[in-house]
Amino acid sequence: MLKMIDLSAISHWFLTRPRKSKRIITLLVDFIAVMASLWIALSLRYSALYQPPSEQLWVFLLAPIIAIPIFIKFGLYRAIIRYLGMRAIWTVVQAISLYTVVFAVIILLAGSDFAGVVPRTVYGINLLILLVLIGGSRLVARWWFSQYNDTNSGSASPNFRASPVLIYGAGDAGAQLAVALRMAGQLRPVGYIDDERSLIGQQVSGLTIYPFSRLASLIEKYHVIEVLLAIPSVSRSQRKAIIQKLEPYPIHVRTLPSLNDLAKGTVKVTDVQEVDIADLLSRDQIKPIDDLLISNIRHKAVMVTGAGGSIGSELCRQIIKLQPTALILFELNEFNLYRIEQELKDLTAGDIPTYAILGSVLNEKRVEAVCQRFKIKTVYHAAAYKHVPMVEHNTSEGIQNNVFGTLASAKAAIAAEVETFVLISTDKAVRPTNTMGASKRLAELILQALAQNTALKGNTRFTMVRFGNVLGSSGSVVPLFRQQIANGGPITLTDSRIIRYFMTIPEAAELVIQAGAMGEGGDVFVLDMGEPVSILDMAKRMIHLSGHHEKDAENPDGDIEVIYTGLRPGEKLYEELLIGDKVSDTQHQKIMRAEELIIPWVELESVLAKLTLANTEGDCEAIRLILTETIDGFAPQCAVEDWLK
Repeated sequence: MLKMIDLSAISHWFLTRPRKSKRIITLLVDFIAVMASLWIALSLRYSALYQPPSEQLWVFLLAPIIAIPIFIKFGLYRAIIRYLGMRAIWTVVQAISLYTVVFAVIILLAGSDFAGVVPRTVYGINLLILLVLIGGSRLVARWWFSQYNDTNSGSASPNFRASPVLIYGAGDAGAQLAVALRMAGQLRPVGYIDDERSLIGQQVSGLTIYPFSRLASLIEKYHVIEVLLAIPSVSRSQRKAIIQKLEPYPIHVRTLPSLNDLAKGTVKVTDVQEVDIADLLSRDQIKPIDDLLISNIRHKAVMVTGAGGSIGSELCRQIIKLQPTALILFELNEFNLYRIEQELKDLTAGDIPTYAILGSVLNEKRVEAVCQRFKIKTVYHAAAYKHVPMVEHNTSEGIQNNVFGTLASAKAAIAAEVETFVLISTDKAVRPTNTMGASKRLAELILQALAQNTALKGNTRFTMVRFGNVLGSSGSVVPLFRQQIANGGPITLTDSRIIRYFMTIPEAAELVIQAGAMGEGGDVFVLDMGEPVSILDMAKRMIHLSGHHEKDAENPDGDIEVIYTGLRPGEKLYEELLIGDKVSDTQHQKIMRAEELIIPWVELESVLAKLTLANTEGDCEAIRLILTETIDGFAPQCAVEDWLK
């Protein structure tokens, strides 16, 4: 008995051929198809199996001789059949149509004797048949090879087995992602999940669209371990709702970048990434007020201190897009300075001058010289030590950099006749329990006092912008949690009750720029941080969305455990944004103006003199006493003996 043809073996054989061999095979198939289509067309025309006389055989050889070069010119043999799209099919239609016209013209120009060999009605019939043979064969091959890949998970590469995934979102992004994943071969899409009822049951790129209610059965049927969110155009609140629906399932959730990032070309559809924690905050971005964005930047020289830090570098990225005459990057850390300088050069292709300046904000003469050399009009002062335990145990350096660095930079700005000086402050400055927060509140008081003193401030306008934690910044818990999950746990958390306000770095930088433009002198602006977030809830959600189970008393067989280490020195359970209750709205709904106690410069100058002496001598007890007497609500939690000089 004859063996049945093993189509799977044929597919494997074809897919493992070199690219050149595949093209030759496809070309030979088309060569035969062109002759066959002409014969079928003539047979249909005469309503009988056409048997061409020997003197007419040249017509059957002429057809592919004309067709194949046209097909080559149209790129029919450059397309990868497995990933054939509608654009490629349209190219096939164009190529066949042109061949039909050229073939007909040549036959007709050859004379009546030759024209009689091929009746005029045959050309149209031939075109339709050839479309079926050439285009149809490619579609069938595409379907078969895709089915082969899906059922064999990479038989063409015996050492590799693709992981089955579901794509959430059957729109353009989802379709592109499915094609890209098949091409890459590392992940195997088995279907789509979509909330649009009219799409349920339909197919996109050979994959069926299912409702969300089928998720559990699909996970079990295909052994799905991952869901990819292909919904770049939805709002953060919608994305949060979808992620919350997926959270209970034992799957790893990843997502495409935002539509904005895709449009900018900074990422591709294939750049799936971990779920952005910002998606869990449901903070939809508010459209900025253009006049506020450009007020202190466009056609002005701008300097950012601490330009290599998380906030400073993001300020630089946004400032450079607002067309300053020049951007000065002032940074103490050489590597961070080099990194942001190179990034900005890539962003602008050198169209806007950027200058990388190494230096300390404590060097007043250096800062003043830079401001004068580049005629700086706006300074964003982001240079600061921000890590709470680190500053707590290095008191003198923290005070020196955060307090006296701000004072030196402010004096330099006044001397260089800088128009606007914006201090990047923190919610930890409100009723601080640690040295870092106290140092930032004292920096605010310095600028407020200078702004109030007409004789000292000159023409410089001082503004402070206060906000909470930013996602992804140095010291943020999010990168730490990701790393701990990747290492198999445990996740370390200081206290189960701890809550924090969160904002994305780009949103914070954008609001800082706008708030700085609203200052009239000595203003403290507070950014609307939204609702506070439980850090424990965030940790649990990150565990679930990574496809793991939390390990606890109720689930001892879980994957990742959360352990508690106790509050760090100076750490609060919760943060505040306002010292008092006097706050007013501004023209931006996410920015508020706070009215708080100001210490006159005459009094503050005496305080700073005492602090300078104590800091020089490394007298931590004296430093704490001065801060306690000066900073409203300062209630340190760390013992003085724990402080390092």
